[in-house]
Amino acid sequence: MATYNGERYIRQQLDSILACLSAGDELVVSDDGSTDGTLGILASYAGRSTVGIRVIDGPHRGVIANFDNALRNAKGDFIFLSDQDDVWHPDKVEKVMAAFAKSDCGIVVHDARLVDGGGKPLGETLYERRQSKPGFVKNIVKNSYVGCCMAIRRDFLPAILPLPENVEMHDWWIGLMSDAVSESVFIDDQLIDYRRHGDNASRMTHYPLPKMVSIRVVMLRELCRRLKELRAGDRS
Repeated sequence: MATYNGERYIRQQLDSILACLSAGDELVVSDDGSTDGTLGILASYAGRSTVGIRVIDGPHRGVIANFDNALRNAKGDFIFLSDQDDVWHPDKVEKVMAAFAKSDCGIVVHDARLVDGGGKPLGETLYERRQSKPGFVKNIVKNSYVGCCMAIRRDFLPAILPLPENVEMHDWWIGLMSDAVSESVFIDDQLIDYRRHGDNASRMTHYPLPKMVSIRVVMLRELCRRLKELRAGDRS
């Protein structure tokens, strides 16, 4: 989980996550310099669960670098990305792990129910909003990948780290890299309430066309650079 001034919703998110995890699992929280009550809330959960909770200091360079920090500090074989303001459904981990068991994929992606700031359903799912499905070309044109609906196999981390800080978002990068070098498995289950409250780090609206083209050029350039590095590593 990456956090920054998340006191408004983080208790509900923490409760929902911890209810899905078991002894031996861990919750890694990279906090990027919160100045509200976020760190105090996190501290109040210490010792209240059989799940190990580790709060680490973020790099203070924004959301991409903060998630990079969290991923580098995660120890598990399967890593679930989480925002600070959503709510996990009780069967999230079970259904995602069942999908991993059927495939050697790099990532598993699931659907989400869109809700407002108070948790009221908005009558739409994330897949419906984004026309979500796998495929490199499809996801260059229209991105399906949202980090809070994504879990990553640890073996895939060397392909995606470090996360380039000049791309639009970390989850888009992870999804496209999975399409390029591994496999992205999409399951239809709605496994979180995805909260849209006006202060989200991710956008649900389009940029003007010139910027949309520009960010895709940057993404493709970084993808080509990383794929070239990976091929060079395979030959050495």
